[in-house]
Amino acid sequence: MFDRNRCLRQAVAVASLWCLATGCGVLPPDSSRDEEPIVVGTTSAPSTLDPAASWDSSWELFRNVYQTLLSYPNGATVPQPDAAERCAFTDGSNRVYRCELRKGLTFSNGDAVDARAVKHSLDRIRKINLNGGPAGLLGSLDRVRAPSGREVVFHLNKPDATFPFVLATPAMSIVHPGSYPAGAVREDGGIVGSGPYTLKSYDEGEKAELVRNDRYRGFAEHRNSAVTVRYFQDSRAMVRALREDRIQVTYRGLAADDIVSLRSEETGDAGIQLVEGTGTDINYLVFNPGDPWAGKKAVRRAVAQVVDRAALAHRVYKDTVDPLYSMVPKGLTGHTTGFFDTYGDPSAARARRILTAAGITGPVPLTLWYTTDRYGSETALAFEELERQLEASGLFTVTLESRPWKTYVEGYRKGEYPVFGRGWFPDFPDAENFIAPFVGERNALGTPYPAPRITDVLLPRSRARSDRADVVRDFEEAQQILVDDVRLLPLWQGKQYVAAGDDISGVGRALDPSTIMTMWELHRKTSW
Repeated sequence: MFDRNRCLRQAVAVASLWCLATGCGVLPPDSSRDEEPIVVGTTSAPSTLDPAASWDSSWELFRNVYQTLLSYPNGATVPQPDAAERCAFTDGSNRVYRCELRKGLTFSNGDAVDARAVKHSLDRIRKINLNGGPAGLLGSLDRVRAPSGREVVFHLNKPDATFPFVLATPAMSIVHPGSYPAGAVREDGGIVGSGPYTLKSYDEGEKAELVRNDRYRGFAEHRNSAVTVRYFQDSRAMVRALREDRIQVTYRGLAADDIVSLRSEETGDAGIQLVEGTGTDINYLVFNPGDPWAGKKAVRRAVAQVVDRAALAHRVYKDTVDPLYSMVPKGLTGHTTGFFDTYGDPSAARARRILTAAGITGPVPLTLWYTTDRYGSETALAFEELERQLEASGLFTVTLESRPWKTYVEGYRKGEYPVFGRGWFPDFPDAENFIAPFVGERNALGTPYPAPRITDVLLPRSRARSDRADVVRDFEEAQQILVDDVRLLPLWQGKQYVAAGDDISGVGRALDPSTIMTMWELHRKTSW
């Protein structure tokens, strides 16, 4: 595993050294200010409040209001107990996993969190089985037992060393059995969880008000009493709110121009810190095999041959992202550069030969879809750049279409889009999580992708090995299959940028290994 927090800690240390060098004054604590909620801005609003219905960045909120058996205390890169007191495989084949719950756990309404609640939470995910939902994470789970009030036993249908990582994802949040139907998604806008915060109020697409949950029992240590999350449509409005102190932290969706501006020397005088770290989020295109043009491998290969990732990263994202040539990002064991190795530099001539060999002679009509409010303010510009590149080759005529995220999700789940853009924030920091979610009949894309060599051989074999260094060859082969099929086309890998007022501490500690912000780490400085 890699140390995601190292760069963040360095950035915070630099800010502290600058303060010492320039002689920052020491101010008495402002107790009235400390009582105010810390306001955090993001451009990623939840698509749902029910964990059984989400395999997206709704998890940002879930991590803070729900509890999972395992999670990531600060500095951990492998799951550690949270709602559980202890968990372990009890057999030698990684097929029986047992957890014992902490004593005295309760939901925010005072009801006990017991083994029955854990079983109910996981069983309903599979029963609801929402297309594009988190049921795909539980492919190795056969059944859940609750032999006693505090004991939960998971029986797997095949060895799976990654199962503890799955249990640590917010999709596996423990929900109150009486408040979440066994066979339907809860849609009343309420939450009953046992996480570090309770949801005081929720205004969809606008804000979520979180207050400290004094009933919480787990590893998290509250450094604040309340956090309000505000949802923005674009980076510019979010940064304006930061400069005006209407929010104190940003954690998703900073646009490239705003990052460049926040880096500037002049911005330093405005009392804003910018923390940069390595990220593992990726952005990619999905080709619909049911479309008459996108379903042709020659067309997909020709697109892969034309797309210029370096130009996309430089022109649109101002080098705040890196070109990506595999679905597995840099920094993870097993990463390759398969698309570059196969296609090399962009070439319209080679793309033309690919199409001609397949009997395709005229310009190929393609419709590319993107979402207007999910992956940052540059998304529209990025798709305009892709349109420019493809049409400049003389081989494609491109139409761009877009929708807000909630209706966008419905569209790709129904197979309405020939080619569409998606982003991926990892469920857990392992190469498997950049391969397994995208293949199989039911996957995170809502678009079936049968890949029997991956699903029936490579992934099961890798899951049987606890030492992840032993599975590199399997992941390399899986990535090459993705390159050969070109059903998914990786574009770029992100970096992590968090901007905050200079009176806020804990920013460097607040991102877990899947880059989800743990709000309880944030707090105001008591001296400066």
